[in-house]
Amino acid sequence: MVTVTNVDGSRHDSRRWWALGALVASMLVLGFDTTILNVALPTMAGQLGATTGQQQWMADAYVVVFAALMLPAGLLGDRFGRRRMLIGGLVVFLAGSLLGALAGDVNAVIAARAVMGLGAAFITPLAMSVLPSLFAPQEQGKAIGLVSTGSALGMPLGPIIGGWLLDHFWWGSVFLINIPMVVIGILACVLLLPETRDPHSPTVDGLSTVFTTTGLGALVYATTEASDRGWDDPLVLALFAGSAVLITALVLRSRRVRRPMLDLTLLARRGFLLNAVAATLVMFVLSGLMFVLPAYLQAVLGNDTLGTGIRMLPMVLGLSVSAKLAPPVAARFGARASVSAGLVVLAFAAFLGSRTTTGSGYGFTALWLTAAGLGFGLALVPAMTNALGTLPRDRAGSGSGLLMTLRQVGSAIGIALLGSLLANAFRDRLDVTGLPAQAAGTAGDSIVAAHVVAEKAHSAHLAASANGAYVHGMTVVLLVCGAAALVSALLAAAFLPGTAAAGPADAAAPDVVAPLQDARQ
Repeated sequence: MVTVTNVDGSRHDSRRWWALGALVASMLVLGFDTTILNVALPTMAGQLGATTGQQQWMADAYVVVFAALMLPAGLLGDRFGRRRMLIGGLVVFLAGSLLGALAGDVNAVIAARAVMGLGAAFITPLAMSVLPSLFAPQEQGKAIGLVSTGSALGMPLGPIIGGWLLDHFWWGSVFLINIPMVVIGILACVLLLPETRDPHSPTVDGLSTVFTTTGLGALVYATTEASDRGWDDPLVLALFAGSAVLITALVLRSRRVRRPMLDLTLLARRGFLLNAVAATLVMFVLSGLMFVLPAYLQAVLGNDTLGTGIRMLPMVLGLSVSAKLAPPVAARFGARASVSAGLVVLAFAAFLGSRTTTGSGYGFTALWLTAAGLGFGLALVPAMTNALGTLPRDRAGSGSGLLMTLRQVGSAIGIALLGSLLANAFRDRLDVTGLPAQAAGTAGDSIVAAHVVAEKAHSAHLAASANGAYVHGMTVVLLVCGAAALVSALLAAAFLPGTAAAGPADAAAPDVVAPLQDARQ
């Protein structure tokens, strides 16, 4: 156990770097688990008979629970012990991974993903919030940067790892891969992490928790169901209205409670708010891109799962380069320049990708994937580092929880909204002329289903139509992603602080960007 305590309350021992390594490994698992299922979805859709809506829920069940419960999870850690709750989250995530590996149908997979989301809701904010207890002020920026980069690198690595696993094992292996990494994380937490808590932290408000969980759940459920039912369906409209009421009730309750679960005073910090919004918009764009791309590489271009994962390596390359570039860019020109430039590059990548056709080939895809990775790293790492750098020490858990909640909400809405756009565009463009009604309905469920129907009907025309329809849907999604990234870049350039925002945390961490630069060298 780390035993030496500095006067500022941080711990100092060489083993803290081993503890940081375990935290980075845990965040890496969560990062690639957010996207590892994407490359497995075409395979799972074929074997489990999942529709596009069910595929969205296999991805979204994790993200919805993750986003909805991070606020109370951060508070529980602040109040009852961050180390204890972090270990509990890792154990729950481990259990969810086992359930997923043993699942036999779509509903069981969705349930397992929800359990994993519950565990991740504790891991993410608390992994961030224990850093001030491990590192002196001058080292905290470096530590935050490494943990943030671990999560960021995990996302593009997910499809590569998943592709290799699916090429050698059954689809349940994408869940089993989590187990050894999580076990290492649990052992490291038990042996290396000190216990920290804030005894004055607010209690977990049951009513606020209900408002958060049901409000976010209704919002994502409505967006997902809109692809099947239509945006004017009474149930969809009712869910949107209910979500708005519940989230409004959460905000109003938070303003009346003395120590609320949703700490609105953190949102009053300009540096925290604007960097958090920037990170959220980056996640919205990236999640949409990561949802549509594997099916294009696998179903349209005809790659196997391993080949699909390997062909996403250009994004990892771009991210690796931008992770090295972002700290010096932010140090020299300010966080505003780095985040804005990253969003512009991300917009360029999405607009370039929207020019993809069925005959473009992989070379063109690799080009815009590399640009997307560059933009992702340039925008996300400085935004996350500067947002976390504004947090007071006693609000580390709740503040990290709020930041990660906003990020995951962006990801969930990105998958749900852009997945709905893809499904509608695909069905509208798919030519099912001459097919029986049941076969036509099945073909419209997803491109994988359309190819299965085409193979059974020996219809080359249907297969070609499915490819063209999917590329059309992908074009629509990428145009929306590009527009969102460009608008975000303009907003970041106009309003984002040029450097880390001033606040109480600045006294403890005067330079968040420079130590992050050292971490990359």
